[in-house]
Amino acid sequence: MKPNTNTVITKPKHTSTRKAKSNSSRAKSMLLRFGVFATCLTAVIFTLTAVLDPLQFYHKTTWYKPFLSSDARYQNPGLAKNYDYDTIIIGTSMTQNFLPSEVGQALGGTAMKLSIEGSTADEHYYTAKLALETGKVKKVLWGLDYFSLKANTKQASEQFPSYMYDDIWWNDYKYLFNYSVYDQLFKSLYGKMLGNKGRELEYLNNWNQKATFGAEEVMKSYNKASQRDVYFGINEESLDVVQKSFTDNILSLVEAYPDVEFYFYYPPYSILRQTMWQESNPARFNNQITMRKWMFEQFAAHDNVKLYDFQTESEWTYNLELYKDLSHHKQDVNSWIAAAIGRDDVKYRVTRENIDELNNKLNTDTLHAMVTPEPGVWNMFTTIQGQEANFTSRAWAGKQDLMVPVKEFVKALDAQWTWDKNTRTMQLSSQGHKLQMTVGNTEAIAPSGNLSMETPPQLIDGVTMIPMVWVAKQLGWDTEIDEGMYETRINLDPV
Repeated sequence: MKPNTNTVITKPKHTSTRKAKSNSSRAKSMLLRFGVFATCLTAVIFTLTAVLDPLQFYHKTTWYKPFLSSDARYQNPGLAKNYDYDTIIIGTSMTQNFLPSEVGQALGGTAMKLSIEGSTADEHYYTAKLALETGKVKKVLWGLDYFSLKANTKQASEQFPSYMYDDIWWNDYKYLFNYSVYDQLFKSLYGKMLGNKGRELEYLNNWNQKATFGAEEVMKSYNKASQRDVYFGINEESLDVVQKSFTDNILSLVEAYPDVEFYFYYPPYSILRQTMWQESNPARFNNQITMRKWMFEQFAAHDNVKLYDFQTESEWTYNLELYKDLSHHKQDVNSWIAAAIGRDDVKYRVTRENIDELNNKLNTDTLHAMVTPEPGVWNMFTTIQGQEANFTSRAWAGKQDLMVPVKEFVKALDAQWTWDKNTRTMQLSSQGHKLQMTVGNTEAIAPSGNLSMETPPQLIDGVTMIPMVWVAKQLGWDTEIDEGMYETRINLDPV
C-alpha cells in the first residue's frame, strides 16, 4: 500500500521552546558570571589601590618610598591626613618656594606645605579645612593673593578632586578606580629599583631652581601683560564677589578654629605688577587697595590672626633681579618673609595705626614708578613749591631729571611760552629768564648764549616733552634733588 504523500509531519512545538529557554539560561549564566568576575575584579582593584595607596590617601606608605605627585590637588589630601606636622602653608604658587624647615623654625613647629599652583580661595578652603579637621594644626601661614579671591571657573571647579577632601567614603571610587594612581605607583616602584630618592617634601613643587630670574625676564612679562590685563579688566569681579569669597573661604575658618594661630600676608609682587594693573586694569588695582584695608578690618576682630604686608617693601619690589615675571619672586624672598613673620617684625605687621599709611604708600609708589632703560624700575617724585606735582605723561631722562609735557610744566611754574609748529620750536620765560628749544635738538638758546643739554625735547605719542629739571634751572628756579634707594625726589622752588 503506498504511503500518503500528502501527509505533513511536524516537530513538536515544545522542542523549539526548550531550545530558546536553554539559550536564555546560558546567556543569563554568562551575564551572571561576567557580573561576578567584574565585581571581583573591581574589588581586587579597589583593595589593591587601598593597600598600595600611591598618593597615601588612606595611610602613610612605609614599605616603599612613594614618588610624590607634583599635582598638589591630588597629593595634598594624603599629606594633610597622614603626615605629622603642626603648621601648614596655604596659598598659590607664590608660596610654593617656602622651605617647610625654615617656616617650622621661624614659627616654632613642624611645617607641611600644602600650596597649589594657580589656585583660588575655594581650593585653599578645602585644603586648609581638611588639615584643620585632623586636629594637628596649631599654626597656619597663608599667602593672600588678591587674584585668588576671584570666582573659580566652572571647568576648574569640576576638575578639582573635591571627593578627596570630604568625609564621604562611597565616592572614593573615583580614587580607587583611577588609572593615573597606578601611574604614580609604577613611578614609585621604578624609582625604588633605580635607587632614586624621589621628590622630597622639603622641595615638593618648589620651582625656584627651574625658573630664570632677572630684570630682562620681568620686562618680557611686562611687555606681554598689557592686553591680557585689559581683558581681565573688562571681566573684573565686583567687590561684593571678592568679599564673599574671602568671607566664605578664609574668614569662616578663622572663626571656626579660634585656638589656631593664623599668619596671613600680602605677597610682594614686583612694583611693575601694580603699575600694570593701575594702567591696564584700574578696577583690579583700586579693588585691591580697598580689599587690603577691608580684609584687615575683618581680621582685627579676631585675636588668633596676625596680618603682614610685604607689598610696600621697596627693597624687594623694586629689585627686578628677584623676579621671574611681574609677580613671582625667588625662594630667598620666601625665606625673608618667614623670618620676618617669625620675629613679628613691626615693619611689616599691619595695624589700625598704619593700614592707611601702607595703602597710601603702595598707591603712591605705583603712580610714580617708571621703567628705566637698563632695564629696571625707579620712582620719580616731584614737588613744585611744596605741592606734589603729577603729570599725565612722564618719560625717563635719568635719575636726576624727568621728561614731562611742556604745557603742564609751564602751567605748574606759572611760566609763559609760545610754540612754532612749523619749526617745532618753543620759547619759555619765567622770572625774567628766557629759553628757546627745538624738538630733537640738544642745543638751546638763552640770552647768555647757546646751551647744551643731554636730553633734548621730544615728541612722544603726540605730546611735546621737555627735561623738567634742566629747564627749571635755566628759568631761574631752585632745584633740589634727593636720590635714595630706587627713588629720586625732585623739589622745584622759585628763587
